[in-house]
Amino acid sequence: MVGLVYFSSGSGNTARFVAALGLSAMRIPLRSSDPMPMPDRPYVMICPTYADGEGRGAVPKQVIRFLNDEARRAGLRGVIGAGNRNFGQTYALAARVIADKCRVPVLYRFELAGTPTDIARVRDGLKKLQEMECLTV
Repeated sequence: MVGLVYFSSGSGNTARFVAALGLSAMRIPLRSSDPMPMPDRPYVMICPTYADGEGRGAVPKQVIRFLNDEARRAGLRGVIGAGNRNFGQTYALAARVIADKCRVPVLYRFELAGTPTDIARVRDGLKKLQEMECLTV
């Protein structure tokens, strides 16, 4: 079974999106003093973008810390990016950065807390990924 791991800032947009999916998910904590989750199966990461106008700082530090652990990084199968289209070129940039560095695909991008269409598409995509994962085991 493919799991979900996500990061959400205090604004909670990504957390609301994950809650609307209605699927089990592990949250990367806001505070560095809180323990990091350790996925026990392959997973998809959902990550918002926090970049300056030049794209610096797109991937939250907590996500970098999470992925710097080789055992956690090994389970990553894809990334879903969250962002705000008002930021143009940096929209969902964190997903592209993570995908490039970890050599996994960007599976989807959504704006802010997503729409019902985004929720349905992500659920369907995760189901298809799950089926593909089962075929390769």
